Amino acid sequence: MRTQAEKASAFRALHQRGSAFIIPNPWDVGTARILAHLGFEALATTSAGYAFSVGQRDNTIGRDEMLVHVGAIVAATDLPVSADLENGFGDDPETVAETIRRAAATGLVGGSIEDATSRPDDPIYELELAVERVRAAAEVVRSLPCPFMLTGRAENYLVGRRDLNNTIKRLQAYQEAGADVLYAPGLASKDEIAAVVRAVDRPVNVVMGLQGVRLSLAELSELGVKRVSVGSALSRAALGAFLRAGREMREDGTFTFADEAVSYRDVSAMFDA
Repeated sequence: MRTQAEKASAFRALHQRGSAFIIPNPWDVGTARILAHLGFEALATTSAGYAFSVGQRDNTIGRDEMLVHVGAIVAATDLPVSADLENGFGDDPETVAETIRRAAATGLVGGSIEDATSRPDDPIYELELAVERVRAAAEVVRSLPCPFMLTGRAENYLVGRRDLNNTIKRLQAYQEAGADVLYAPGLASKDEIAAVVRAVDRPVNVVMGLQGVRLSLAELSELGVKRVSVGSALSRAALGAFLRAGREMREDGTFTFADEAVSYRDVSAMFDA
């Protein structure tokens, strides 16, 4: 098994390539091992995917439980893992800093901090506080014994604030505060993605699998994107198949869904190692 430092070095190198790479999002140990078996080079956790798998809504998992979960993903494969750390599990910069410190101790080589509050009446942190939170995380990162790539997330689009200028302003501020990667989930067009890439000088992560824009890895690379994640899309795709199968059984009394199921033998073979 590679050391955490070796994984961290490999992870940073992926962001320095001339083209984008896909960092898919498993939601448990089994899906992490399957993605590793398929040949992906790094993984990212999904807070929503994990929450759904334990019967909860996103943003309802506590920090202690989430860190146990991401630690299990880290231990499941030899791949570098970056974690969805939501908003750092608290409003104040001190809590965010402690989250990063504890996250790194699990063996993670990266993690994201978003500027969403999870409060419907006040969904996005004021810019000054949001920057302080990223700066606090970055200060911890610089003190760690092992490299750690900090992703600053601007959540405007996910809460219905489709303001590209403000989103770019926030990403630029997070860059100055010390973020290594920048990410604005929900960008709705090729032009918006290109504008974000042009406006910053850090690697940009783009999420595919949300409603709206559908671009290939090659197209995203041409725009200058460095990293492509899929958030909870894989877990929702699996749940979609599960729901269709359940409805077929309940409503039709038939079992044709099994025709498209992966074979017992093939799944077992993925877990032989």
